Amino acid sequence: MSTQSVLYDAPGPKAKVRNWLYSVLFVLVLLLVAYFIYHGFDEKGQWAGALWKPFVEGSTWTQFLLPGLLNTLKAAALSIVIALPIGALLGIGRLSEHKWVRIPVGAVVEFFRAIPVLLLMVFGASLYAYYTDISPDTRPLFAAVTGLVLYNGSVMAEVFRAGILSLPKGQTEASSALGLRKTQTMVSVLLPQAVTLMLPALVSQLVVILKDTALAGQLTIGYDELIRGSGPITGNFNNTIPTLIVIAIIFIALNLLLSWFASYLERKLSRRKKAPRGAKPLEGPPAAVTAATDFNTGNSSA
Repeated sequence: MSTQSVLYDAPGPKAKVRNWLYSVLFVLVLLLVAYFIYHGFDEKGQWAGALWKPFVEGSTWTQFLLPGLLNTLKAAALSIVIALPIGALLGIGRLSEHKWVRIPVGAVVEFFRAIPVLLLMVFGASLYAYYTDISPDTRPLFAAVTGLVLYNGSVMAEVFRAGILSLPKGQTEASSALGLRKTQTMVSVLLPQAVTLMLPALVSQLVVILKDTALAGQLTIGYDELIRGSGPITGNFNNTIPTLIVIAIIFIALNLLLSWFASYLERKLSRRKKAPRGAKPLEGPPAAVTAATDFNTGNSSA
């Protein structure tokens, strides 16, 4: 019996017909929904060429969309670079055997994970405005990054903790048997293996960071990210729907690129666990095993 037949029951004739009908029905429903959306926009004149003309002109991109996109990427990149190590430290702290470390770290994680990102950004903007000398030009960026780091760092802490706990306990026991300290075990044994397991969840959180930068465009914070930067376009041409469609396509492209990079990184990490290309298997038992066998049987290899 093949592995496929054990893990998966091949559909019979009736099941194949039923699956085919379900697929056709799903495609028809999807096309119907797309038609209603297109027809609704068409009735409101949203497909008129005059509304889409600004996006063909280079000045629209250089003056509004590209600067907003660069600000979005800047806030997302800073947040990712800061949140990843903070999340790793908090996740490791929650696994500590010392209560004076585990309990405060757990309280910090649960506190910031329960507060909305926008509220954290508003608190950050007020904090920097009243208690620091940060320039008003850079204050929105600081507020956006602060909110994104506090929330997503706490969420990533749970991702790191779950990834480390998912590893077999034998990994830790073998490291202890080899004489490795707890820090060495975590850095050299557990984290490298857990990273591969955590990649899908981490990528999902990185996508959340990228999308949540749009919250920084609120009036209270005033960060000129992609959506806020496109405001003059909608004001001058009264084309809100076309502008939002273009921005949505840009976000989709960025998230697909981020997911592709994560898949590439995951494949690269998985290759490291395999034997190098061109490596030959050992022929015969290792020398240590041969020597032990000769010793037990009383034979001498000399």
